[in-house]
Amino acid sequence: MPDTEENERKSKSQIKREFLALRDLGRELVELPDKALYQLPLSESFRVAILATRQLKMEALRRQLKHIGKLLRDEDIDAIQIALETLRQPHGMKIKAFHEVESWRDALLAGDDKLLEELCERFTKLDRQHIRQLVRNAKKEQLGNKPPKSARVLFRHLKELMSDAGEINVVNE
Repeated sequence: MPDTEENERKSKSQIKREFLALRDLGRELVELPDKALYQLPLSESFRVAILATRQLKMEALRRQLKHIGKLLRDEDIDAIQIALETLRQPHGMKIKAFHEVESWRDALLAGDDKLLEELCERFTKLDRQHIRQLVRNAKKEQLGNKPPKSARVLFRHLKELMSDAGEINVVNE
């Protein structure tokens, strides 16, 4: 039994690495602009401590960053890091959403009825008949070697559904 307890205990080095990582995260939070700071899932007391840190210099700043690292232990670090990642890469999230809408369009044009059912469940405003009509028209245009007007309209319609549902806005075509 003592062996498992010993294996579960962290070494001093591991504890120090984790604390330094928290302190670095705290430093990154201190350097964020106010607008970004208020978008993060932080407790109000923690947010106040971060804002107070911005006015400090030299040794006081070092001590306060150490304190912020300790305060971070009580915060939801995973949620904070996810929110920070979205702040860092907003364009990347839009591109990901853009590719998702593209894949939906392509799958619908390939005849994926299962996807249409999933989209109907996901988006309440989806008009199944309108989507089917756009898919039919796009297939006719493709067979007739005409410009893909309906495929573009289908893409825009799916993009609007995603935006209206409150999901990430998609980068323009």
